[in-house]
Amino acid sequence: MVTSAPANQRARQAIRDTWGGEVEVRGLRFMTLFMVGVATDPGLGKLLIEEAREKGDLIQGRFLDSYSNLTLKTLAMLGWVRRFCPQAHFMAKVDDDVFFNPSALLHFLNKSRNPYEQGDLYLGRVHLHVAPNRDPDSKHYLPSGAYPLSLFPDYCSGTAYVFSRSALLKVALAASASPLSTPLPPEDVFVGLCAYAAGVQPSHCPLFSGGPPVPYGRCCYQAMVSVHHITPKEMLDYWKDVHSSPPCSWLTQRASLGMCKVRAMLGSALGLED
Repeated sequence: MVTSAPANQRARQAIRDTWGGEVEVRGLRFMTLFMVGVATDPGLGKLLIEEAREKGDLIQGRFLDSYSNLTLKTLAMLGWVRRFCPQAHFMAKVDDDVFFNPSALLHFLNKSRNPYEQGDLYLGRVHLHVAPNRDPDSKHYLPSGAYPLSLFPDYCSGTAYVFSRSALLKVALAASASPLSTPLPPEDVFVGLCAYAAGVQPSHCPLFSGGPPVPYGRCCYQAMVSVHHITPKEMLDYWKDVHSSPPCSWLTQRASLGMCKVRAMLGSALGLED
């Protein structure tokens, strides 16, 4: 499930032409759908209708598509998957500027657990001990009236995270029962609060990015599950290169992962983030 803004047609098409075009991964069925809200521009709304008719992969919620309504978008997404995807063993929520690697995800799940095992999984890049933003000038501002505690429960970065079916059901039920504050918490924080209320613990996977941009490396990107801050052109170029032959060996992938992470940390320290 890719959360996307109505105007981001190029990003959606790049995903369709790369990882979102996969229908079978490691012998398992894979489907990609896009979640959008209502466009403020009537002309853009008409383009969305045309895109939906042509592509058949858009889901539109009954809310204005805006940054402040990202939490409503996630609520709509959880409710839709809960209702219409009873056969799905896992759901991945992914932003439309994320390079996602279904094969790497399934490889990780196969190593760490039985893919068909029933159990709660809330997997991604876990943010620990995050305090609410009390700056009224920040777009992440959350007054004490909306959330009085000094720290959020640990939660997965909203750039990409994965739920097992059982965890999704519990979190979706908690979300539907949760009173919505004004302003709403950031969407990944809200999901973390609902997971905490449902007794679902987040699990950290270092193969999900969500912090500093990860510089491109073919072997590194073969092993990563998700990489944030990717443009549509980069999506197309990286996907083609990642799937060029020959595939990287396990040792080369490990070494490349280490170099990517070191370069990402150096870029962050030097203020080179996007």
